[in-house]
Amino acid sequence: MNWIGLFTIVRREISRMMRVPIQVFVAPWISALLFIFIFGFVVGGRIASIGGHRYLEFVLPGVLLMNIVNAAFLQSSSAIYFARFLHFIEETLVSPLSYVEMILGSLSTVVVRSVLTALGIMIIGLVFDATHIVSILGFLFWVVATSCIFGLLGIIIGLWAKSFEQLNVLTVFFITPLSMVGGVFNTVAMLPPWLRFLDYANPFFYFTNGLRGAMLGLDETPQGLGVGLTLVLLAVLGGTVWRLYSKGYGLRE
Repeated sequence: MNWIGLFTIVRREISRMMRVPIQVFVAPWISALLFIFIFGFVVGGRIASIGGHRYLEFVLPGVLLMNIVNAAFLQSSSAIYFARFLHFIEETLVSPLSYVEMILGSLSTVVVRSVLTALGIMIIGLVFDATHIVSILGFLFWVVATSCIFGLLGIIIGLWAKSFEQLNVLTVFFITPLSMVGGVFNTVAMLPPWLRFLDYANPFFYFTNGLRGAMLGLDETPQGLGVGLTLVLLAVLGGTVWRLYSKGYGLRE
């Protein structure tokens, strides 16, 4: 493992990230604060409980997940896209780094951004007595695993995109719609039986459910199913990104 090269990639991306702290950190924290206000004092005050918990406690893991997903996807997709757009991706390609090390360097920064975003939201939630954590290891697993999944998706879109508009395709048509119907605001039992496939066929549901289980102890899926699906997704996406790098897709144009 080329630790010096790996650290150089991470340092470069963190430096780029810290140039826009309001966009990277303050924006999702303010968004979470608004969700806490709306669901804690406006909507939450009219709903007794859901799944045995206060409505705000139930919703916050989903809100946290959406911010993690957006942070991870934006970080990796913008990093690879601008590296291609500004033509400094060539410097990375000629460096003594393997494709695995290049990918790990990108994902390391994604995880740093996602974890800091998650911790900020958790602190806000704790200040307002809006959440707690049942399993710290489970919480870290879901934050890191989810950020890696969407970090890999961001790399794929960043390699494919030919314009800024294309860079937002996945967010507009998939991430936002699927997250809204992924069990963020409701339990599966609240849906009519004929509509429950919307949750069970939605990968966001398993991410949200896993994070909620780590925070509240509430799990609506068979034990181990969400973890298994997540690990499979990580393996498939990781292999796909490695294959794209090895073929030079979007890198040597």
